[in-house]
Amino acid sequence: MTSLYTAIEINAPKQKVWEVLLRKEQWKYWNTFLFDCDSKVPFQQGQEVFLSLRRLPNEEETEFEPLVTRVQPSACLSWISSIPGFRNESVFELQEIGVGRTKYLHKNYYSGILSHVFLPFIREDERRGIQRMARELKRYLESW
Repeated sequence: MTSLYTAIEINAPKQKVWEVLLRKEQWKYWNTFLFDCDSKVPFQQGQEVFLSLRRLPNEEETEFEPLVTRVQPSACLSWISSIPGFRNESVFELQEIGVGRTKYLHKNYYSGILSHVFLPFIREDERRGIQRMARELKRYLESW
């Protein structure tokens, strides 16, 4: 299994980071990596959501419908998206690291026979995208 990972420290309480992360209909105001395509469907464990992503700022959006696998308030959100032969699990974790400070972690795990075909083409752009999202989340929360 291949993985990508980024982490950043945010000067904001864990609950506030969670609220911003969970409100996907508000992502358009701060997030240039992930986009909400159906604001009527909230993140609920066991439910599919309709999202899109843009690995590079000027590229076309790629739509996908992941299955939400975990919603642990103020701690963890995860989903799985897959096509035959390729599976991606995205995990967003929040850790309190001090009063009013949070460590944000974004991990992607790739598996399946086709992961060796797709990953060489998307790995660096995907890494840049999740890093960009982390920086944008930090900037957004710390600007309040």
